[in-house]
Amino acid sequence: MRRTYRGANVEISFELEQCIHVGECLRRLPETFALDRRPWISPDAVDADDVVAVVERCPSGALQYRRLDGGPDERAPDPAVVTPMRNGPLLVRGRIEVRREDGTVEVLPRAALCRCGSSANKPFCDNSHLRIAFRAPGELFRIELSPVRRAVDQPLDRARDPRGS
Repeated sequence: MRRTYRGANVEISFELEQCIHVGECLRRLPETFALDRRPWISPDAVDADDVVAVVERCPSGALQYRRLDGGPDERAPDPAVVTPMRNGPLLVRGRIEVRREDGTVEVLPRAALCRCGSSANKPFCDNSHLRIAFRAPGELFRIELSPVRRAVDQPLDRARDPRGS
């Protein structure tokens, strides 16, 4: 379920089921994104342009934003760009229409789509590729350690992620 955090200049939404726990938000803007705070997102903690820049770095699309200050909204590439991650998901940037099992359609600017076949959250990646030691060619994606990724190959389990409570 996508949760929305509204600030004066920008509204940020987060969908835990799409998060692949790369941790760009937590590492790059701890004033705005903090696991140990409720709510964990404070949109007004820093300038809206800084918040937007970090949200756009979220490879999974779990984080999205809507400008409330007249600033530009995210411009997705057209056509969409698909980049396979080495031994991982397909990273997609562009206008992506995702039809869910219940028939609803969501339009996303970014997504990490499963290509190992083991995700319990298809079409999205849930990091099952790490558990099954999936191997496939692709671009190397540098993952840095963060509060949601204590080891490169051990992302925080969604069931233990405090952002879901």
